[in-house]
Amino acid sequence: MATVLAAGSLLVVATQTATSSTPSSISTQQVRNSAHRAHVSGVLVAAVTSNGKGHKPPPEPAFNGTPPLFFRGRAGCVSPPCYDGDVMMTASTGPLVVVPIFWNPAGWPMTSSYKNLITSYLAGVAKMSGQTQNVYSVADEYSGNNGQIHYNIQLGPVINDTDPLPADGCTLEAKDTAGIYADGSGYNACLDDAQLQAEVNSVTAANSLPRDLTHIYVLYLPKGLESCFLPGETTSFADGQACTINHQPTAAYCAYHNNELNGAVYANLAYPIYVSPVGFTCGSDARFPVIESPNGNPDADTEISPTSHEVINGGHFLTQTEFSNDVFNASGGQAGCVQGASQEH
Repeated sequence: MATVLAAGSLLVVATQTATSSTPSSISTQQVRNSAHRAHVSGVLVAAVTSNGKGHKPPPEPAFNGTPPLFFRGRAGCVSPPCYDGDVMMTASTGPLVVVPIFWNPAGWPMTSSYKNLITSYLAGVAKMSGQTQNVYSVADEYSGNNGQIHYNIQLGPVINDTDPLPADGCTLEAKDTAGIYADGSGYNACLDDAQLQAEVNSVTAANSLPRDLTHIYVLYLPKGLESCFLPGETTSFADGQACTINHQPTAAYCAYHNNELNGAVYANLAYPIYVSPVGFTCGSDARFPVIESPNGNPDADTEISPTSHEVINGGHFLTQTEFSNDVFNASGGQAGCVQGASQEH
């Protein structure tokens, strides 16, 4: 979620447990190539599962290189750093309006508590706009073609989308129909990125919502829906394919954001996977032997973000830290990720 709201160009790759049944992970460069070919950015990591038996998770990434700006721009930059792009939350774009779209067609249930907790988080982020105590205040350090960023987020209309799913765009493998989620269930359908874009376009048109750098449409997918960059097979990354956690070599991501050619900024938030038999996770079991759930709803708490503890508007949520150019420069490149601008001093 931090990547979505700040529109950060974070490109990362799934890693795996040391179990013999876990498929090989895609390398970072392979995912970069896949994202480039599919015109996808902001891919959020599916991490290694901690088994609680002394297995050490992979080390945190080294702080090196040039910190990226937030979003690829008109010049078509896909991989950071992107110096010449327009960014969100500037004087010219206005506040960043987050529009959550909960896609739960008939037969694809999504609980009210799940939707309400995520919406409460987004409302809290909006209420805290302009303050320095949370991760989004770091955005003020950055700028783009169209000016300086200012932490100013608003919650737009909350949309309950009951449109039926289209026919599968990507191939659902028999092995992936079970053993994906913690309860042993798996996928029932698979949609590619173009189909997700089509649904965002359908919803925005039906609700007369604009497609610009002021709005981001966060599409929350139902449980049981696999998603992939490309249509077709899901068993090989050779043609640039990458998917949500599955039993195939294409297992790669938990979420991503992107901008369409028509100007709409959108995000794909797959239903969260944790304590998965596959060996990948989107939850806090990447670092701990249990799923941390401050609100007693592990699905919603994992969807908000699995990396660090954060308090927003008096609520307790798990969110990832954000990269700070100021901290990076002041530390001589030895540090970079913080939970708020107040930590820079």
